[in-house]
Amino acid sequence: MKDPGATVARPKKPPTDSKTPDPDLPKIPSRLKKDPTKETGDLTTFKSDVDVVTLDAAVVDNKGHFIPGIPPGNFRVVEDSVPQQITSVTMGEAPLTIAMVIEFSNLFQQYWGPGWYQTLQLAWGFAASLKPEDYVAVVAYDIRPEILTDFTTDKNKVHEGLSRLQIAAFRESNLFDAITDTADRMSGIEGRKAILLISSGIDTFSKITFDQCRKRLQEAGVPIYGIGLLQTLRELIDARGGMGAIQRMDFLQADNEMRTFAKETGGAAFFPRFEGEFPSIFGAVHQALRNQYVITYSSSNKKHDGAFRKLKIELVNPATNEPLAVKDEKGKPIKYQIVAKAGYKAPREVE
Repeated sequence: MKDPGATVARPKKPPTDSKTPDPDLPKIPSRLKKDPTKETGDLTTFKSDVDVVTLDAAVVDNKGHFIPGIPPGNFRVVEDSVPQQITSVTMGEAPLTIAMVIEFSNLFQQYWGPGWYQTLQLAWGFAASLKPEDYVAVVAYDIRPEILTDFTTDKNKVHEGLSRLQIAAFRESNLFDAITDTADRMSGIEGRKAILLISSGIDTFSKITFDQCRKRLQEAGVPIYGIGLLQTLRELIDARGGMGAIQRMDFLQADNEMRTFAKETGGAAFFPRFEGEFPSIFGAVHQALRNQYVITYSSSNKKHDGAFRKLKIELVNPATNEPLAVKDEKGKPIKYQIVAKAGYKAPREVE
């Protein structure tokens, strides 16, 4: 099996078009520089340079466990309803580059309240599960996102950033602005990258709408793994008659929005009710990100029009062209799903 090599955060080459970057959206500063003397190996990235597309896909069972050993010939990629010619399928484990985007406002994270306690449990717990070679940034948001720790492998700096989560300031919780701002800044980073979103899913005052947020997240190409807050508390309050129809609908909509962000970017959403579920959620995130199939193909659509192209990855039996039946060691069929991003934005012609 081919070793994909290290895939830590590495800035891409500057764009060659004539567009000027938005001064209101600076890229996340990174101390990582490309070292031409080092061999990078086969980078497991998602690119749309020229006509070659490389994307990550995880095949997981109904418990979220990664299914290894699927032959390359069983994968099929369909782009805008057109099957593509796959050039390679590899699998491996690599370091992560992950941004922890954490809701921390007076809406649900009042000092020593249940939301505050659960937020810190999740944030500190996930940070403790990271490997020494993983790059991580900490971003907290209320009325605006704030970078508490830039991308680093120094876990002491990560802990310093998390230590700043003590007393929330504003009551606003602008999820859409925070998640798109982080995804836009991470779009220039190559390698295994993702956003861990710890949030109630409620958005109160963002400048952009939900549909605008979806579009920008799809274009950024950064998988989002969301963990919903306050699931048990919401059910208890609702059971006691303390939640009205409008508030119940707001929370239902928030959960669905987090599911949508995760599904359309190739991530996953979790809604734990008990503290004992946290370790398994962290494990599922690591397993999905570290163990993935890396599929490369040359797009049959040669237009460089900047349009969004829908992707669908399937497992098929090449002899019959029917869906592939996956079985466990005992020969029992396994229900599986393929986790991958919904598409990518085609390149534009260089003027």
